[in-house]
Amino acid sequence: MSPILVAREELITLRQGAGGRAMRLLIEETLAAELPAAAGEGVGLSAMDDGATFRIGDRWLVLTTDSHVVHPIFFPGGDIGRLAIAGTVNDLAMMGATEPLGLTSAVILEEGFRRRDLERIQRSMRDTCREAEAPVVTGDTKVMGRGELDGIVINTTGVALTDRVVTDAGLRAGDRIVFTGTIGDHGIALMAKRHELGFEGDLRSDVAPINRLIRGALDAAGAGVSAMKDPTRGGAASALHEMAAKSRVGIVISEPAVPVSPVVRSAAEMLGLDPFHIANEGKAIIGVRPDFAEPLLAALRSHPLGAHAAVVGECIADHEGRVILDTGLGRRLMSEPDGEPLPRIC
Repeated sequence: MSPILVAREELITLRQGAGGRAMRLLIEETLAAELPAAAGEGVGLSAMDDGATFRIGDRWLVLTTDSHVVHPIFFPGGDIGRLAIAGTVNDLAMMGATEPLGLTSAVILEEGFRRRDLERIQRSMRDTCREAEAPVVTGDTKVMGRGELDGIVINTTGVALTDRVVTDAGLRAGDRIVFTGTIGDHGIALMAKRHELGFEGDLRSDVAPINRLIRGALDAAGAGVSAMKDPTRGGAASALHEMAAKSRVGIVISEPAVPVSPVVRSAAEMLGLDPFHIANEGKAIIGVRPDFAEPLLAALRSHPLGAHAAVVGECIADHEGRVILDTGLGRRLMSEPDGEPLPRIC
């Protein structure tokens, strides 16, 4: 092997932090390798789910953490502060924990960061906490020298209790796949803002805390909800592939049933991007037993954030770990993203 190839293999690239197969392999082979497992029952690091769970009496405590970097820091529909709160609240909700006990907030700033921008971000975090009914209970602040950081990084950790844990690995053949809304809004909005692309239409990120939306879905469908995942980095394609592989089922997605806004569809076509590969920050993919699909859908559509919810697919016993896209004219395998055309999106 040439020295150039060896050096390339030893360097971390942006695609390994952007969701999809490359990032998952980096975590499995390096970051999570040989770390001690938690004692007792529950979901741990090896599950590679949205959080970890611990038995507390007859309930479960769910713990999740995330670090948030985004460029630009302010974008149509939100900013890094809203993203940080919503992202952690949503990770808790994907495990069935929709009522956060509290969040932590650790902020790392670059010397020279504008105080008025920090105050704007803080107000956004405050408003999003109120929207999600999620208090920030402790935190940390660091300042680094100029050039040692690109503006601001926010780390948030969340804890919540739930009576029933929902993982991303509980799908069975026959389960329906539900998208809670249109896909691709966040990634396309950031790309348009970052590169000053003048698309017609209102391109806005979907970033929002969806714990109340998910609470209503769980109240309506209960144990009929078999799996949940939020399609952030790597988009819906990455999330669907993970769910299929972990659940050991195949998934068939009906492309005509998938909600995509006209402006996102048009922008994605112009840029040569696949909406399934584009990040979302206020949506969920839900697996549900067939008998519970209609009440789940009705509950989602009754909430403003779920108005465009749709049943988009079904799980099958064969083609384990594969996602098949039915275009209406034929079927093909949906590709799993190996990286993300938009670095620094969440």
